[in-house]
Amino acid sequence: MQFVSDPSTSVKIQKMNQRVRWQDPLVVQRGIDQTRLSLDGNEDNPSEFSFMVIGDSGSGAHHTHNPQRAIAEKMLEHRDDCRFILHTGDVVYLVGSSEFYGRNFIEPYREFLVGGEQPKTIAYDRMVFNLPFLPVLGNHDYYDLPRLFGLLAQTALPIRRLLQSKIDFDVGWHGSEQGNAYARAFMDCLSLINPAKLEQHLDRHYIAQTDTGRCLQYEPKVFTRLPNRYYMFRQSGIDFFALDSNTFNAPLPLSQDTEGDERRQILQDRRVKVEQEKQEILKQLNLPNSSQSLDADYLDDLRTRLEHLEESGNDIDKQLNINSIVPVDQAQLDWLQQRLIASWHTEGVRGRVIFFHHPPYVTEATKWDQAQTLAIRCRLRQVLNRVVAAVGKQAEGRPIVDLVLNGHAHCFEYLRTGETGHGDAHINWLVCGGSGYSLRRQRPEGTDLTDSLLSARNRADHLVARSHLFIGRTGQGLEKRRPYSFARIDVKAGTPPKFVVRPLVAERYRHEWVDRWVEPFEI
Repeated sequence: MQFVSDPSTSVKIQKMNQRVRWQDPLVVQRGIDQTRLSLDGNEDNPSEFSFMVIGDSGSGAHHTHNPQRAIAEKMLEHRDDCRFILHTGDVVYLVGSSEFYGRNFIEPYREFLVGGEQPKTIAYDRMVFNLPFLPVLGNHDYYDLPRLFGLLAQTALPIRRLLQSKIDFDVGWHGSEQGNAYARAFMDCLSLINPAKLEQHLDRHYIAQTDTGRCLQYEPKVFTRLPNRYYMFRQSGIDFFALDSNTFNAPLPLSQDTEGDERRQILQDRRVKVEQEKQEILKQLNLPNSSQSLDADYLDDLRTRLEHLEESGNDIDKQLNINSIVPVDQAQLDWLQQRLIASWHTEGVRGRVIFFHHPPYVTEATKWDQAQTLAIRCRLRQVLNRVVAAVGKQAEGRPIVDLVLNGHAHCFEYLRTGETGHGDAHINWLVCGGSGYSLRRQRPEGTDLTDSLLSARNRADHLVARSHLFIGRTGQGLEKRRPYSFARIDVKAGTPPKFVVRPLVAERYRHEWVDRWVEPFEI
């Protein structure tokens, strides 16, 4: 049985638009930009500032330790020096259910929430942050749970406890309800406001004046909501663009020829093997407790593998089920293109940062060759190519974007693209996906990523990116290391801006937390 289901692209877009009352007449009449956010009403703060980046944090159940809490405690050491926190997605695991926000989010990050001294009294849809907390949606934040599976998982829970079963799916009765839990936790869901009070709400909270119209004012300790599933804000001359990559990550269709048929058969065979391995792990996890019971770290490894197999199965299913019409959120991609071009034409803007969930470039073993990874790379390139064409000489040899931040891959990684032949050339990429859940290893193929170049005469591999730092799971047995991580980024003055990246690590080694120092670096 499939553990999770992923809503279609059209459903994701439709549901999120309904929740924010996208382009409601009252919104349009006021000239409100529902994709713009203002953090403090003053976009011209001192040019040097710092912020934190975390991702894939919802660690779920752990028998002997809580990686998410270990990271949160390290984040507290930097809270007073940072203006905001970016989250690259997957806030709650295994599915983004409202049932688990208390344990997987509110409890570990309690010091960042108003009323956090009593976290159990905070409702997931009533959170107010002391420091701006700015997330994007991950795939798990959209995942749903088949009703039958939820029913079986919960009705069997007393039996599993009686037998001291080691299996724990980290699921409740339901899933995210098509992203509803995330929306109610972080977004300004205008659909929930009494229609008679909507005008008053808009005139109270959508008061910031920007070059794109009125927009939502983010007020720490008072009103901390996001306007949409994708949005932008400006800080000290840096434009930040937050994207929902879940609606443009659909795999490219398989070709309708012999090569496509061979690829389809390979995928079908691989899907069978994935399901067989899942069943073998479930048998191990579901054994009653005995003198040969598995230790906690090994159990975590099995659950990690199970989650990876589930994700691999979803990726294969998407490739097999895609038809010639690939669902793509073109409206969002057009928005990004237009806003990037406008950013380059806006006086005083000295840099651009994009953050979203799925990384186009990564060497983590389970993500680097996923169909979704390659699809995201292709579609982002198309946008950046058009931006380069529109901006022309104005870029003066600079990359079209200064920094891209992602999650999804459960590690910390710094990569840089070379001469890709596209608008994504010479860009710095940071993967911040190691903040709490199931760390992964680097691929054995190494640090260099290539694209295949095809011509009538030959086929060659062209180097497009290189990994310069990878922090993920290493070692075996007692020597296994789990370095959970987040990043502090210091933005320097000047044009183009420089960024000092400080990877911060809480490492689990031999059943204990140990300090690990990683040298900061400038990009």
